[in-house]
Amino acid sequence: MRLISLFGLPFVAALASAAVPFKGCQHKVKESIHGPPRGWSRHSPAPKHHMLELKIALPQPKFQELEQHLWEVSDPSHPRYGAHLSKEETDALTAPHPETLDIVNEWLASHGLAEESLIRSSANDWVTIRVPVGLAEEMLDTTYYIYKHAKSGESIVRTTSYSLPEILHNHVDLIQPTTMFARFKAFKSTLHWGNQAQPPVLSTSTGTITGPAGNQVDASCNSSVTISCLKQLYNSVAYNTSATNGNKLGLTGYLGQYANNMDLQQFYQLENPSAYGSNYTFVSINGGLNNQTYAAAGIEANLDTQFGFGLTWPTPGTFYSTGGEPPFNPDMLTPTDTNEPYSYWLDYVLSQPMLPQTISTSYGDDEQTVPFTYATRVCAGMAVLGARGVSVMFSSGDFGVGDGDANPATQICYSNDGLNVTKFLPDFPASCPYVTTVGGTVNIPETAVFFSGGGFSNYFVRPAYQEVAVSEYLAKLAPGTYEGLYTPYGRAYPDVSAQAMHFAVVYQGQTIPVAGTSCSSPTFASFVSMLNDARLNVGKTPLGFLNPFLYSSGYTALNDITAGNNPGCGTQGFNATTGWDPVTGFGTPDFEKLKALVLSMP
Repeated sequence: MRLISLFGLPFVAALASAAVPFKGCQHKVKESIHGPPRGWSRHSPAPKHHMLELKIALPQPKFQELEQHLWEVSDPSHPRYGAHLSKEETDALTAPHPETLDIVNEWLASHGLAEESLIRSSANDWVTIRVPVGLAEEMLDTTYYIYKHAKSGESIVRTTSYSLPEILHNHVDLIQPTTMFARFKAFKSTLHWGNQAQPPVLSTSTGTITGPAGNQVDASCNSSVTISCLKQLYNSVAYNTSATNGNKLGLTGYLGQYANNMDLQQFYQLENPSAYGSNYTFVSINGGLNNQTYAAAGIEANLDTQFGFGLTWPTPGTFYSTGGEPPFNPDMLTPTDTNEPYSYWLDYVLSQPMLPQTISTSYGDDEQTVPFTYATRVCAGMAVLGARGVSVMFSSGDFGVGDGDANPATQICYSNDGLNVTKFLPDFPASCPYVTTVGGTVNIPETAVFFSGGGFSNYFVRPAYQEVAVSEYLAKLAPGTYEGLYTPYGRAYPDVSAQAMHFAVVYQGQTIPVAGTSCSSPTFASFVSMLNDARLNVGKTPLGFLNPFLYSSGYTALNDITAGNNPGCGTQGFNATTGWDPVTGFGTPDFEKLKALVLSMP
């Protein structure tokens, strides 16, 4: 088990002579895993001429300084609150040491890779190269194989260990794709979500229910969640957003998830007629597409855009489509095999001078399928976004404390370290301490939805901002509860929650019910976007990284969820209770209360 605080990532500059003798230099293992995660099996050696796009992460020696900026500009009680950094400032704080650049450049050149063949990130902390498998194996002293995933049928080219010349070890954090088997799937509850179109959502409920804000909510919202339902439930019916104050909402799409524009317009006609005819900005990253044929429509992408942009209209919206997992067919020798969507997305957004103030993502995977080094670097990228004033939300996952490969009541969850220890399986990036993670609720009055992902990271230690709240929760557990199944001092999640079932989404021209924390994250993010709108209207800065605010005072403006649990791994999981809990966090938004609170801050 490897828990770290990203405060003070180690960097040791290795002094080198002007000429580094890479040829013949002894290699030393840089990273290895016990074997492929459960569900993956080795198929055959990778063809030597198959092209790999390798991303090389270089150390960020000033990250500790950047993190200190993040804490200060995100803490409402600090004099620097809201003084977010610029792109140029964060680039300077994440740039590698010049000596690192020199040594890595010389190593690449020794393998025939000249500067013009390299792709560098904005801060020069990532270098991307395209090389055939044969050359990658020579550079990394390894052997690549084709691995197949039994359940999905996917094939990828990976290795379980790679090495570098010893002189490079302090100058390279990681190289991928090598040991990473994460699929970064969309968070959709397979217990509720059919891949085929279902009958239209119809509700026969009449009358009203008293919501948590004391206002009346249509009773039909217990069986079909609409934009109107969410605005009623979360107390924002009276608020109208602006299209002219610079506020923007960003939504991400991966794995070939396309947002169908005809479905979006049909959704607007049904749920927000004022938005009918409006559009969003489409941004393609790493070859990401947005195929507009009905057959290519993605339920996840439709859900995100319909509810995210529908709730916040007329706030301008951006939909990022990131390529990174082409349908690799080992027999057809597909030209390039990657599967690193988050690093490609981060590369792009961090290179932009202006960003949406609020961004939601509904994708992730078991933390243990993501190499520790990769997880820490992607998480560090999220810290950069926070320092720049972006509120980043992620879904908490849809399988309680487990991984969703079996009935949660009987599912057995194992570690992937060769020991096959029974343990809960946290999700990533939900477990990153620099994002706001959103769990799920259901019904009115709200309770925790049973698939709401939650728990404790095995990679990241609990950040200071949640020490009091999480300690109070753990103190309520009976002694010995789930002892050994989770890491009690790990980063705990989720932070907040929102509705996660019965969302009425238009898909291929039909209205279907959708469930999952894929619903929760864009929903909560939409209300955060409205809060940013309110602050910008009075000349204040956007909220940026939310968690220091949420854990210090923001929780007082949330609806506490005190019933429900998140079963998995053959257990009942954790329970929702008064205060923070690892099922629903601090609860769901009360927009008017939150607005009053954020407008009272600097």
